[in-house]
Amino acid sequence: MGECPWQVILLPGGVLPAESAYRALLTELGSEVDARPKELEVYAADAPPPDYSLETEVAGIERVADEAGFKRFHLVGYSGGGASSLAFAASRPERLLSLALMEPAFAGWRGMTDAERSHFERFRSLLDMDGPAMLAKFQALQLAPGVEPAPSPPGTPPPWMAKRPAGLHAMLRTFLGTDLDLAALRRFDRPVWFALGGRSNPDYYALMAKRLAGVFPDFAVEIFPDRHHFDPPHRIEPARVATSLRSLWARAEHDLAR
Repeated sequence: MGECPWQVILLPGGVLPAESAYRALLTELGSEVDARPKELEVYAADAPPPDYSLETEVAGIERVADEAGFKRFHLVGYSGGGASSLAFAASRPERLLSLALMEPAFAGWRGMTDAERSHFERFRSLLDMDGPAMLAKFQALQLAPGVEPAPSPPGTPPPWMAKRPAGLHAMLRTFLGTDLDLAALRRFDRPVWFALGGRSNPDYYALMAKRLAGVFPDFAVEIFPDRHHFDPPHRIEPARVATSLRSLWARAEHDLAR
């Protein structure tokens, strides 16, 4: 790409909007990136699409890339956005230069250990819950034992928060009722970077990282010991994440140019 900025699409998780989630990281990256923070398709309207699936998110990523003129690009995804990124890598691998994952909410069922599967099944109970109780359990399931979630910000919740319970339910139903094509991911030959929080639930995210290390041919895990899923490194340690992403992107493009 010569002197052109890195072309990047960034997907948030199921709670914070993309601009808020990635503001600190994009400040660190500055003019080095032509970045497109993209909202999840599950929040594109007042309610999730009735036929919502991971393919809905895949199509949305492709649409934004086409509108930006990105023939091939770097994809960054956190939590629900990480699950969408994995689905994109499985179905549209020719569009990606690299893949950066921050604790994807879902990485398919195949190859799960009993401990990982058992823990993920515990999310099923959230489908029968709503409101603050659902959000509290949603957080607790993703934190290491003994780690307390950050308190909710004081004051009136922002307007976008009203969409979150229905969106989280739609994503959970999708994850619990579908799978990822791990055979396709085994053929994905671009570099993959996985950010893992040391205070996130090890029975889910650490086991997921170990499983994906046996799937992707070029896979690296970076551990952030003081971080967990709800104080993720791209928000709390953006300078370190920016350095890691620059390294990933530079290597991906250098290897492709050889």
